[in-house]
Amino acid sequence: MDISTRNTEAPPPTPPPAAQKRAARGATRPGDRVFLALSRGSGILLLVIMAAIAVFLTYRAAIAISKDEGNFLTTFEWNANFQPPVFGIAVLAFGTVVSAIIAMALAVPIAVGIALFITHYAPRKLGGPVAYVIDLLAAVPSIVYGLWGAIILVPHMTGLFGWLDHYFGWTGIFSWEGGAPRSMLTVGILLAIMILPIITNVSREVFRQAPQMHQEAALALGATRWEVIRMSVLPFGRSGVISASMLGLGRALGETMAVATVLSPSFDIQASLLDPGGGTFAQNIASKFNEATVFGQDALIASGLVLFVITLLVNGAARIIINRRKEYSGANA
Repeated sequence: MDISTRNTEAPPPTPPPAAQKRAARGATRPGDRVFLALSRGSGILLLVIMAAIAVFLTYRAAIAISKDEGNFLTTFEWNANFQPPVFGIAVLAFGTVVSAIIAMALAVPIAVGIALFITHYAPRKLGGPVAYVIDLLAAVPSIVYGLWGAIILVPHMTGLFGWLDHYFGWTGIFSWEGGAPRSMLTVGILLAIMILPIITNVSREVFRQAPQMHQEAALALGATRWEVIRMSVLPFGRSGVISASMLGLGRALGETMAVATVLSPSFDIQASLLDPGGGTFAQNIASKFNEATVFGQDALIASGLVLFVITLLVNGAARIIINRRKEYSGANA
């Protein structure tokens, strides 16, 4: 090819200087300027609200912790209304973390399975109604879950508790002395049901964004449907599933009324997950706030500050995971 014939195509037309100046200035129309101002103001307002919440919690928590006669992190009692006040978050932190771990261990595999069924296995006439029902579960109020748990779930847990005690009681974690099944395991199961719609919906949208070309190529090479999912869909959606799990974990950590309705609270750490007792941050705040004195409210706010920090860390971890893999959005598919 002759060198002189190369690059004969005309370059794209250059915008006039006036258009370049308008593009450099950004929004030029009145509607664009109003929308830009509202968007920017909304973002700034959100940061101001978060900062105000953090300052309020920190100030009231500092007042309570400064007068606490016990160790705020390790004390196994909550007597903030007494003189002198003695309270700590050891039991609350343990119960919150344990119930959240149980909920995640149960909800994440089931949610991923449901999402894969809807997107890759179920026919469209069946997948649509199933997805609709899952969406409805996310709209059920927490107190309704709590009432269902107290009336339906708790009485039907005795059979499961007896089975776990018979076969796994030797571990100590699943030993049961025959009390009411209002324990951390029951709370974890209820929380798993509550966070299941969140994880399922986000995972479903992530799996739908998996590159279709990769799946078709795997099928053309003779892969089965499960092999396609294992090699193309799950690796692509891994960060999305983790982020969805983080969102579910955030709700499990802060759930209040459902836990307060089902759990039989006590400031005692039980070695067995089947024995009644324990507590969570949100449940303790909801059950003790009405009867608390002004200082007692400050103590509860101090525990709320700990929960606030934990929730921020969970959401921050989810954001970091999303940013580490930009292809999560499916833009590069």
